[in-house]
Amino acid sequence: MLIFVTAFFQLNAQKEMSKPEPKVGLVLSGGGAKGFAHIGVLKVIDSLGIKIDYVAGTSMGAIIGSLYAAGYSGKQLETIFREQDFNVLINDDFPRASKSFYERENAQKYMVTLPFDKFKIALPSALSRGQNVYNLLYHLLLPVNGIRDFKKLPIPFFCVATNIETGESLIIEKGKLAEAVTASGALPSLFQPVSIDGNILIDGGVTNNFPVEELRAKGMDIIIGVDVQDALKDRLALKSAPDILLQINNFRTINAMRSKVKLTDVYIKPDISSFSVISFDEGKDIIFHGESAARINLSKLQDIKNQQSNYIERPELKIIDSLTINRISLGGNERYTRSFILGKLKLKDEERISYTDFKQGINSLIATSNFDTFRYDLEPTENESEYKLIGNVIESETSTFLRLGIHYDGLYKSALLANLTKKKLLFNNDIASLDVILGDNSRYNFDYFIDKGFYISLGLKSRFNQFNKNVNPLLALDENSPLLASLNRIDAEISDFTNQVYLQTIFQKDFSLRLGIEHKRFKITSETIIEDDDETEITFENSNYYSVFGNLNYDTYDNFHFPKSGFYFNGDFHLYVDATGFNTSFRNFSIAKADLGYAFSFNNKLSLKTEANGGFKLGDKSTNAFGFGLGGYGSNFINNFYSFYGYDYLTLTGDSFVKTTFTLDYEVFKKHHVLFAANYANIADGLFDSGQFFSSPTYNGYALGYSLETFLGPLEAKYAYSPDTGNGYWYFNLGFWF
Repeated sequence: MLIFVTAFFQLNAQKEMSKPEPKVGLVLSGGGAKGFAHIGVLKVIDSLGIKIDYVAGTSMGAIIGSLYAAGYSGKQLETIFREQDFNVLINDDFPRASKSFYERENAQKYMVTLPFDKFKIALPSALSRGQNVYNLLYHLLLPVNGIRDFKKLPIPFFCVATNIETGESLIIEKGKLAEAVTASGALPSLFQPVSIDGNILIDGGVTNNFPVEELRAKGMDIIIGVDVQDALKDRLALKSAPDILLQINNFRTINAMRSKVKLTDVYIKPDISSFSVISFDEGKDIIFHGESAARINLSKLQDIKNQQSNYIERPELKIIDSLTINRISLGGNERYTRSFILGKLKLKDEERISYTDFKQGINSLIATSNFDTFRYDLEPTENESEYKLIGNVIESETSTFLRLGIHYDGLYKSALLANLTKKKLLFNNDIASLDVILGDNSRYNFDYFIDKGFYISLGLKSRFNQFNKNVNPLLALDENSPLLASLNRIDAEISDFTNQVYLQTIFQKDFSLRLGIEHKRFKITSETIIEDDDETEITFENSNYYSVFGNLNYDTYDNFHFPKSGFYFNGDFHLYVDATGFNTSFRNFSIAKADLGYAFSFNNKLSLKTEANGGFKLGDKSTNAFGFGLGGYGSNFINNFYSFYGYDYLTLTGDSFVKTTFTLDYEVFKKHHVLFAANYANIADGLFDSGQFFSSPTYNGYALGYSLETFLGPLEAKYAYSPDTGNGYWYFNLGFWF
């Protein structure tokens, strides 16, 4: 009897040991930023040592699911996503360093850009082209890039997209993984549709936001489902048109979930009702809610683990940080040459570059707005550390844009900007731009540029600028003029009409060199002088000046208005060779000036920008009109005028100057800045001759202010004070400078 019982238990034990382990599938729903909760669930799954045999996902579930299937752990994903700036990712906000010098100038003065076709304002097909999202996903998935059958990934995977032409749901389990996942997450109106194998695809959540049936069909015995979809809202929460439209869209997916939930063995529904699909800045809290929801189901998850005996912890996946490209193949370009594209990509054969520089080159190409997308693939060559770049561009059909801006400051007062930009006006790689500025001081800017990148480019500029201000009379009068005895300030109308033709070349990626010729008509008049009890307009300057010039520019600031890192240099030299009009005693003279800046951060809140400016005039002393003027706060000044805290506009004058400024920037909240600035200067005639250029500063001033970054541009209020005079000034500014 004892032998029989022992044999019976041994037989049962053998049956238990020979019983195959259940196949475990994981399905992750879409839900935008709420999808961060998936990461919290994955962290718990990893901590229990549960082996996942198949992953399926839609939209954000596809993005996170693909990365998990590729080999990233839940903890790794948490670190990766915390490091991302989702405003930059979603809005395709490319770093300044990726834009050409011409494009940087444009990016910092317009609040809105709209396609303008056949004199009609159009709306873009989406708010974002999705290039930054693709760049990120491709980089992260590069270690498994050679796998074209998703069943062969470390964990088999598939995702869902929607064919926008047929309305059909499409299961994607082969092809380029980054491209497939980008298509699955292409939320309509937010991201442009993605073309794959002739299909125009958008977010899979439109047709199938929880592909549990398809996952079960892969032979899964147990399915863990994570649902981060919105629930239906009550009447109190439906207060706006977007809320109502979202509710209507959710009818189908929520009704479908009633049957889909029954197909899961472990259904995890995080409590994330207080978050929205765009709560990307609250990722940490959403991940925590995902963990909490998984722990509520801990006993069920532990039961799954108990049925698995051969779990092996996966090695941590390493992100590739550099690469060598030894061949380049390009397609899709019809109007833009190969050399133009390569010039923007800034790639050289056989040169090992950081992956950051590689992405910056791609951003430089897309930032031109000449291309809707740049889809690329890095194909390994015989040498595993080297790649062949296979790129395909989709050229933008839009070539005309209407841009708008608004501004107010203490010098130019109120202004409204309307810009018309036309690309491919005469040549495929040219651009023409006209600014018309209406307000208290109407002005215009015209630019035409043929962009050859690292080769010789050609540019034309025409600009009219004017303002009216009480200024130091030495800007207009000779120091020996008898009028100076009775004048401290003159109410001057200053106008400048400048035209340039120049050649430009780019070298070392961040340097631009311009050489050109210039015509300038400069005029200064005043009606403040009284003669015989009548106001009489006095003309101090009204001449045409002709010059040759050179300009060297270097700019790596990460942000033009509030830089936290980078270096800036702008050196300019003008040789004035002739004049006509008011100045009848002209002799040659030169103006040389340079601006330097360096910004660095102490931490993610506090940064310091240091600036140095200097210049001098050589030669003819017959005109003071091109002298230097300091005072006030602003940008876009005429000629040789500079800001200087603690003094009114154009109070300090001379034919040479040196100035330093230190600006401490504390970002209290995102885009909210408290600024403290101190500036010091020497300015006089013959500053170099007297040796005072390097002496202790004669003038100093300080400012304390608050700045807010808005879509209109900076909103600023600053109070400045100078102990030299005991005077204080308020400076107000709204909008980008133009």
